[in-house]
Amino acid sequence: MTTAQAFADALAVSPYAGFLGVEAVSGSSDRAMMRFSPPLVGNPLLPALHGGSVAGFMELTATAALTAATQGTQGRPKPVDVSVAYLRSARPADTHARAHIRKVGRRIAYVHVLAWQEDEATPVAEMTAHFLLADLDSTNS
Repeated sequence: MTTAQAFADALAVSPYAGFLGVEAVSGSSDRAMMRFSPPLVGNPLLPALHGGSVAGFMELTATAALTAATQGTQGRPKPVDVSVAYLRSARPADTHARAHIRKVGRRIAYVHVLAWQEDEATPVAEMTAHFLLADLDSTNS
């Protein structure tokens, strides 16, 4: 299985990705898109997407990229710590994200994700996260 297919499959099996309208960009193993829908709006006066939907979208993108990169051999990655910087209001429009896997160790992986709407050079948010790849109890047996 290609990493692009593994990335798409990891998103397709997630009910949360389905709720948010997240799908893999065709042929990519690190890029996803969240289609706009009215329930994702957090502030209807601006209007702007809810920060939680943007953060959830970026975490899903990182998780799917790690799953694809490891071909699922480590199980489903579990977030250990996540930090999101909101750089500007995310308008009610389709949003894109790209995961950059910085390091994959034996147990922990470090991932950086950028989210943007029209231009990747002007992101709406960025995320840095560490993920647990293997269950520590099973590696100590």
